[in-house]
Amino acid sequence: MMRLFLFLATNAAILLVVSLIFNIFGLQGALDAQGVHLNLQGLLLMSAVIGMTGSFISLATSKWSAKRAMGVFVIEAPSNGTEQWLLDTVRSQAAAAGIGMPEVGIFDAAEPNAFATGMSRDSALVAVSTGLLHNMDQDEVAAVIGHELTHVANGDMVTMALMQGVVNTFVYFFATVIGYVVDRAVFKTERGYGPAYYVTQMVAQLALGVLASILVMWFSRRREFRADAGGARLAGTHKMIAALQALQRAHEAPALPEQLAAFGITGGGFSRLFMSHPPLEERIAALRNGQ
Repeated sequence: MMRLFLFLATNAAILLVVSLIFNIFGLQGALDAQGVHLNLQGLLLMSAVIGMTGSFISLATSKWSAKRAMGVFVIEAPSNGTEQWLLDTVRSQAAAAGIGMPEVGIFDAAEPNAFATGMSRDSALVAVSTGLLHNMDQDEVAAVIGHELTHVANGDMVTMALMQGVVNTFVYFFATVIGYVVDRAVFKTERGYGPAYYVTQMVAQLALGVLASILVMWFSRRREFRADAGGARLAGTHKMIAALQALQRAHEAPALPEQLAAFGITGGGFSRLFMSHPPLEERIAALRNGQ
């Protein structure tokens, strides 16, 4: 809760600073002079509500949606030795990481993969694929679990949701300003909103959204190095390296659903700028160098 409070306070401070910048540089007056009569402070507040609401709804429903999207079977009463080992490993590592015992699940996928999700450190879900259990030994699986539990312990789900909310806020805000300026100053619409507003605003949201995703993915890649380091602390550096090497040997795993991709174990993507995970060779090198 303290992490949530601090980030909300940070976001409120950002909105306040941006509002002050508007006043200091006279942006409101400059827009008024061009016939663009926008209440920038009001628009900024509305953008924050729109941007943050979707992000928080996604976070609040993350476990529910993950279970259904991935077909996760949650282990409540272990029916075999593998399930018992999974529960015992997660319980031991969760205690070492200082978090509550998460739900533990398995989803059916031939490729080795895993993810963690949930709204809080003490109420998370950690799930591994059947392919992970079949293609890695227990030491390697334990390292992967340590990686995912580190995401939970670091509060990465909340951090990413709040960051995405801030990004959404400013994408909507600037796209709306651009659309309104083009409609009023270029196409000279005097009342209401002309077609140029809607077209420009939509195009601006797409363009700004692409640029914003580069920032979000950069932050996601930095978290992966931290999660690898945490997995190394919980399971052992050699086990974490072995797990990443096993992923290199396996076929490239298909993408997890978008809301889970940032919390999986594998990397990939067509362009480095849009990759949620760093290349596996870089992650292995970072562990070997003690970074």
